[in-house]
Amino acid sequence: MRVMFCQVAYPERHYALVARDDGVVYRLGGGPATPGIPHDLVHYTVEDSLGLSDGIWGAIAGGVVFRSMAHVSGRRPPHAAERSAEMIRVHRDSLQRAEMIGGLVEHLAEHGDADLQSVLRMALATRPDLTLDAAAVRRAVYDVREAAERWRTVPVGGQLTGHWPAYRKLVLPFKPRNRQNRRGRLATTQ
Repeated sequence: MRVMFCQVAYPERHYALVARDDGVVYRLGGGPATPGIPHDLVHYTVEDSLGLSDGIWGAIAGGVVFRSMAHVSGRRPPHAAERSAEMIRVHRDSLQRAEMIGGLVEHLAEHGDADLQSVLRMALATRPDLTLDAAAVRRAVYDVREAAERWRTVPVGGQLTGHWPAYRKLVLPFKPRNRQNRRGRLATTQ
């Protein structure tokens, strides 16, 4: 999946163009333009750095369409809205976890990571099911700072482009279906 983060001038709103591997293109709306790095670019960088496939960007690659996304072009797959809603429902915890991790790394990138261990302890106190490797978080903080530097060099009207690998897309768990014949009776399969 190709993602193009588009640089805009104040007071416009940041946005990214998302060209999924299935040929559908969406515009992902973001917050108001500021001198800082857009929140969606932070998430992209953090999830890429940590190798997450069950975060925001893995979900989009897998077919989730969030409310902040508008269809631009390409034929949407049949039942795309239902599939998206089911993916969000099934993976709600991992999406919320990705949101928390992205916010944590964004905070550390902006305010310094000298006290990383205590910040991690405080953040993880609310999520005892979550484990984060301090070295991986430190690398993600570095990557966000690097992305912010690259973002500052993008002129208004320019783009910062990334590629989300297909192997890191979110999928629905397999559910076997009963096969039915034309009369609605269960068919015997061998």
